[in-house]
Amino acid sequence: MNTDIENLFKDKVIGHPAGLFVLFFTEMWERFSFYGMRILLVLFLTAPFASDNPGWDWPREHALALIGTYASLLYLTPIVGGWIADKITGYRVAVVVGCLIMTLGHASMALETTMTFYIGLALLVIGTGFFKPNITSIISEMYKGKESKKDGAYTIFYMGVNAGAFFGMMLCGYLAENFGWSWGFGLAGIFMFLGMLQFWLAKDLFGSIGAKPSKVHEVELPQNINEESPAEQEEALADAKLNPFTMFDKILIVLSSVGGLLYLFNDPLEKIGGTSLAPFTIGGLNGSDVIVLTALVLFLILLVTRISRYIPIVRDRIIAVSIFGLFTVFFFAFFEQSLGSMTLFARDYTDRTLVGDSAMIFKVVDAILTTVPLIIITWVLILLSKKTFSKIGLSNIVLALAFVGIWYLVLFRLFNKFSEQGNEIEATWFGILNSFFIITLAPLFSKWWESKYNPSAAMKYGLGLILLGLGFAILSYGASDIPPGAKTASVSMIFLILAYLFHTMGELCLSPVGLSYLSKLVPARMIGFMFGVWYLAIAVGQKAAGTMGGMIDKISEQYSMGTFFLIFTLIPIGVGLISILLNPLLKRLMHGVR
Repeated sequence: MNTDIENLFKDKVIGHPAGLFVLFFTEMWERFSFYGMRILLVLFLTAPFASDNPGWDWPREHALALIGTYASLLYLTPIVGGWIADKITGYRVAVVVGCLIMTLGHASMALETTMTFYIGLALLVIGTGFFKPNITSIISEMYKGKESKKDGAYTIFYMGVNAGAFFGMMLCGYLAENFGWSWGFGLAGIFMFLGMLQFWLAKDLFGSIGAKPSKVHEVELPQNINEESPAEQEEALADAKLNPFTMFDKILIVLSSVGGLLYLFNDPLEKIGGTSLAPFTIGGLNGSDVIVLTALVLFLILLVTRISRYIPIVRDRIIAVSIFGLFTVFFFAFFEQSLGSMTLFARDYTDRTLVGDSAMIFKVVDAILTTVPLIIITWVLILLSKKTFSKIGLSNIVLALAFVGIWYLVLFRLFNKFSEQGNEIEATWFGILNSFFIITLAPLFSKWWESKYNPSAAMKYGLGLILLGLGFAILSYGASDIPPGAKTASVSMIFLILAYLFHTMGELCLSPVGLSYLSKLVPARMIGFMFGVWYLAIAVGQKAAGTMGGMIDKISEQYSMGTFFLIFTLIPIGVGLISILLNPLLKRLMHGVR
């Protein structure tokens, strides 16, 4: 394995192995399809029947209940997908299987019937389960023994995530809002297929990294082991002993999983269909609430009992991961308003019409925002091809064809934009701001993390949550003049743009480094499972985001739209301050991992 890792590091692109950029582009196309489709969901479901581009005309609360459940399931299935890859298929095969299933899901959604729509969502949930945890696990395996470069690697990888999200939301959104929803859904599927093909054709580059797992469990020693006491070193070596799942563990997993899934499906079913899978009440709580609270208690018992069986060093580090996971729940519960209530705010409450000089300035700025990132990523593709064409030429060719398609669509969109007299900005356009800011700011943050001024994990989380809250503060101020109960308004778009900027800086402080710290703190043999648990935390945040976003009408009618976003200001800032206060404790629990 070490030989394969060293071979990967021989061919470097921008200081990292070429294989990282194969994964970068695979993730880019998967995120293109994921975000390109997902930003359409809330608009498609809530679009009126009587319009030029008719949707399903759902109430906002109903749409966000379904989207919250869908988004949550997307982060639950990786728990199963990570386990299957760890035990059976290996990471690379799991990634390909996931891509294929997701391609079929996008194709199904493009048909726009009720049955194919739900089938498509189900296939996307299943495919993501195979794809999401395992592509990040390949990176973890690639950088074994080179942990000092992991933060930078995950930040670059996260640029691939956001490059895909940027072009997916821009192009799928443009086609869907101007030519019909099925065009947007279908385009997502095409690039999902191309991403799968280029990854499969590049498999020889990785050697045995990510291949089918062997029966031998490798021992990964903690970082800085020479700085630990002899007793700690002895405990670290003893970590070779496995911590198998007992029958009690398995029962808790099944019961908590069934309870959580029942709640996820029951919530939109109650709101949309008016029926319940749990038609009873206990102590004033309805059946659905009782079930989800019981599932939460059972999961906490599982977590506590499993952690208690690990040796002290590993136990402490997993406790640290669990605390970071709790902060992650809070972060994503608020951050994911970007594809829910913030998209609705862009469509219904933001002045998106430009005329005269302002329209021309926007078109020029939009052209720069669109083409500059594409030029940079195309340059990375050229560098990758120079290093790897002799080894994975067919993969490079498929990647080049995908980029030809992207360039054509980008230029087609820009030509049409410049041909218009004025300019009405699509609601989906604002979604690309987060991705654009990440593409431009990620290199700066990556250098920061690799410098001597690199903050601790708890400080990064605290900064991320506080910046997130400040973004909502700007939005709350911009919405303060909207009267209670108003269904439309014309707030300046500058408030939404600034909110996305602050949210992006918060995301860069927290999201990519969260994955990096998990890979450093968790032993190698359980990395796939713990990535799955990490996505469980995000799943809870996703469902909370849909639930809270669905309250937009209720809160804005009773109080105001400004109050709605003020709630999203105060809570993240408060949790961020708690993270900063816990910094000394978390440093001790991490036992020298930086």
